[in-house]
Amino acid sequence: MITDTGKRKRRLALTVAALAAILAASVLLDLSWAANPLPLREVFNALIGRGTWASDIIVNTINAPRVTFGLFVGAALGVTGGVMQAVFRNPLASPYLLGLSSGASLGAAIAIMFSIPFIPLAVTKPALAFAFCLGTMLLVYMLSRAGGNVRTETLILAGVAVSSLISAAVSFLTYIAPSEKMGDIVFWSMGSLSKVTWEEMAFAIPVIVVGIVVMLAQSKNLNAMMLGDSHAMDLGVDVRKVRLFLLIVSSLVVAAAVAFVGAIGFIGLVIPHIFRLLLGPDNRVILPLSAFGGAAFILLCDYVAHMVAPLYGVMPIGVVTAFIGAPFFIYLLSRKRSEVGW
Repeated sequence: MITDTGKRKRRLALTVAALAAILAASVLLDLSWAANPLPLREVFNALIGRGTWASDIIVNTINAPRVTFGLFVGAALGVTGGVMQAVFRNPLASPYLLGLSSGASLGAAIAIMFSIPFIPLAVTKPALAFAFCLGTMLLVYMLSRAGGNVRTETLILAGVAVSSLISAAVSFLTYIAPSEKMGDIVFWSMGSLSKVTWEEMAFAIPVIVVGIVVMLAQSKNLNAMMLGDSHAMDLGVDVRKVRLFLLIVSSLVVAAAVAFVGAIGFIGLVIPHIFRLLLGPDNRVILPLSAFGGAAFILLCDYVAHMVAPLYGVMPIGVVTAFIGAPFFIYLLSRKRSEVGW
């Protein structure tokens, strides 16, 4: 007779195996993209140095930077989404709950609108997006402080208010922008992996990796915080310090991720929920799986974004994540609604 513990372990093993297969398939598919997609055997040969001249350029020069950074961006958004949902004990929480995407969009819009002489846009746009993303988090935190304390509800409300204000500023800049710059602002706000370079990754990936490791190390504290602040404190967790620490780390990771690719939504909201519905609420399991699940999901969406409308160019990846993620999430939620608990 199989016990409940045995069933959970079996379900976890099956989930990990399926996730590994999906991740491998998504990497190979996205690496195969071209005007005439490469067979997967040619992709594999190019990766091990046995491909043709053409397949080597397509796989290793054109597609590899996009796919590599997509892995890290998807992992970053998946983990930070799970952390935000646990910190705020809110199933609607996402990496952009505190207005981080709006802040990054404003920084990018300013860089696009007001070019700085002798400094290329490829430098100013991610730099301002990163700075404004972090600045938004600090502003929200300062506005929510009252008597030296920061309540979760106040933090969320401050984030919503600041995000709305910044979104209005981005909309205004989009409205007054010349037509050629308007398109750049709109496209950046929807997200794309297409223009990232190895040099940009050299800055962003270390921040993302260190941040993810730090957040994973806080899984036990997050489990305690999901029980409520008072219960967490009874278990020895300094809730105020842990919450502030995780907000800072999450903001750094999100800023590093979106600064170069734009605000890609929905991943941090959906991916942690999928594993939570399948495997339960333990963040020691949910957060690592959310990293790999986010990576696989963003690459699948990137592949679809390239293939779905070739006559119109590459579709913004944020559109695809919503089109694919939302219906699947609704289906899964309707099948497992009795198991959802917060």
